[in-house]
Amino acid sequence: MATMIADTACIDPRAEIADGVEIGPYCVIGPDARIGEGTRLIAHVCILGHTTVGDHNVVHPNTVLGGDPQDFTYKGEPTRLEIGDHNTFREGVTIHRGSCKEEGVTRIGSHNYFMANVHVGHDCILGDRILIANNTMLAGHIHMQSHATVSAGCGLHQFVTVGQYSYIGALTRAYHDVPPYMLVEGNPSKVRCINIVGLKRHGISPEAVTALHEAHRLIYRARMIAKQAHEVLEAHGQVCAEVRGLLDFIEAQQQGRHGRGRDRARLSASA
Repeated sequence: MATMIADTACIDPRAEIADGVEIGPYCVIGPDARIGEGTRLIAHVCILGHTTVGDHNVVHPNTVLGGDPQDFTYKGEPTRLEIGDHNTFREGVTIHRGSCKEEGVTRIGSHNYFMANVHVGHDCILGDRILIANNTMLAGHIHMQSHATVSAGCGLHQFVTVGQYSYIGALTRAYHDVPPYMLVEGNPSKVRCINIVGLKRHGISPEAVTALHEAHRLIYRARMIAKQAHEVLEAHGQVCAEVRGLLDFIEAQQQGRHGRGRDRARLSASA
């Protein structure tokens, strides 16, 4: 497949452009950018810094990938943004490169969908098949596991971890970790129930759903710590892989600071 580049695109000759890439009008591609096969930059897209974009991504107008981190300690170091395959970035998405406080990289997995005006801050690590809706903002150092869904207009605090198959309701201020399989909503954010619709859509077994219901009841209604809940669930034969993952996540969260397990990293890295 031939590469197609609009006459008005501005591409540094040192950029690496694979076969089959489409670069539309008024796109700007920097010298350290690498763009994978079949990726489409529709128009007015900027790819800056040491940014690698994988195969078959679609990037809509006014999106900026690889801008400098919004971190006052950043002094122009060659940090990175790494993006996987088959992602969609709608209009006005901004994703910044890493700072020098962790690995120096912001990393996006594959098959994710970023709706209009989403912002992903420096040093965020996102998995696969994540949906983030319009006008949601991720602060720096956030980790988001695969299959998470974030509704529109949410703000996520730095160093928050979002668990797999979780759901964050619209306009939520998420300043605590979001446990896997749970639905979190509100300002302040609060675990409301399990993400029953998402679990069914993703084929989680009825037995696991029942066990997660009971785990939610013990932890968020009976106020048990993870170890106590594990003992009760084990006695009833309900410690499936999903429940074990939930309990491990909550135990790590409880060992952190301010409801954020990874907040301990701030002892050596301040956002």
